[in-house]
Amino acid sequence: MLQIYNTLNNQKERFVPIEPGKVKMYVCGMTVYDYCHIGHARVLVVFDVIARYLRESGYELTYVRNITDIDDKIIARANENGETIEALTSRFIEAMREDAAVLGVLPPDSEPCATTSMAQIIKMIETLVEKKYAYAGDNGDVYYDVSRFDGYGKLSGKRIEDLRAGERVVVNSAKDDPLDFVLWKSAKPDEPSWESPWGNGRPGWHIECSAMATDCLGNHFDIHGGGLDLQFPHHENEIAQSEAATGCQFVNYWIHNGFVQINEEKMSKSLGNFFTLREVLKTYAPEVIRYFILASHYRSPLNYAEQNLDGAKLALERFYTALRSVDAAVVTDGGEYQPRFCAAMDDDFNTPEALAVLFEITTALNRAKTDKESELASQLAGNLRYLAGVIGLLQSDAETFLKGHAAADGLSDEQIETLVQQRIDAKQAKEWGEADRIRDELLAQGVIVEDGTGGSRWRRG
Repeated sequence: MLQIYNTLNNQKERFVPIEPGKVKMYVCGMTVYDYCHIGHARVLVVFDVIARYLRESGYELTYVRNITDIDDKIIARANENGETIEALTSRFIEAMREDAAVLGVLPPDSEPCATTSMAQIIKMIETLVEKKYAYAGDNGDVYYDVSRFDGYGKLSGKRIEDLRAGERVVVNSAKDDPLDFVLWKSAKPDEPSWESPWGNGRPGWHIECSAMATDCLGNHFDIHGGGLDLQFPHHENEIAQSEAATGCQFVNYWIHNGFVQINEEKMSKSLGNFFTLREVLKTYAPEVIRYFILASHYRSPLNYAEQNLDGAKLALERFYTALRSVDAAVVTDGGEYQPRFCAAMDDDFNTPEALAVLFEITTALNRAKTDKESELASQLAGNLRYLAGVIGLLQSDAETFLKGHAAADGLSDEQIETLVQQRIDAKQAKEWGEADRIRDELLAQGVIVEDGTGGSRWRRG
């Protein structure tokens, strides 16, 4: 029985879909003006795993992840680069999709963009104006009237009175209330704009997601996800807009993943501790990054530190070393380990506990290999690969993973193979000093040679 921590009520709740056997899920995607950073990677991987597990559990899932392709930051970056907005966003949409694929993230079923959803956005704003939840300011902007929505603050726990008391005094005579937020921005010189009943302009960020989500999934759907930083004001405002426009509950379950920290500090460009995924991929394999993300519960802070990534690498090496030289049986479940694995995942997608079950299988697999129980080893290897595959891990060839990827200034596979053969030749000639010298040379280059009954094998350490 799947339990999900619902941010709307701040508690774990039994998951009951609106329509039996079917799940509709919307996740806030990237604003495409730069490459994915580790925070983006966490959102991509976390909700990929949730989507995979929902499907593994037998649900027919419709997964929508949007793209914000018009925004103040996008306009500023395009102007800074001296390129069109379309050129900038198309480049980073492609980069985002490449990064997601590298991390083993499966594509969503639908990936709407704000710029191709303008009709739906304008229609929702019109509905809000007609229902008196929104008004046009004398500057041409359209604002949402926060005071008209009784449920404002139910997701974040914030009260309008407290927000108003803490609001900085900003003169904007077009607004009825400082808390009111923009739905439509009037056109500015040299900025993209679209025709609307209120004149040319472009949408605010919050209304984009409300319009895209309801257009793709209907007025009321099961799961809405995103990073914890979006809980307020973005997701709070989505609820206010959507429920005012449709007259029904917007979403049943809200899922938010925790922040990423860099060496126990919040990741921030201003602190100079900001890493793009592509920078990290220069040092660590994609599966190492995926494992690192899943080794922490999705709601916990994720501490980005080299020792944690190194730990993820060592864990994967342990798994793949166990799988090495074993022909995994073709299986359709996790065998006796399946119930414990599913119990972990049913407990609010508890991937650390699910990984602990995979380690149990690995221990049993190593024991079976030691005892020369090849049939049992094959079965366990199949169980391990099957369950790991549910969360997108351990699908590579073991030998390929363990040999890894050469650093730009490191030894190539061919150079390593040559040195390993020279060491074998030296041992056969009983030139033990030379064999040790070659082993030490390889070790200095981060290459570990392992001698066994089947001969010498190597892996990158």
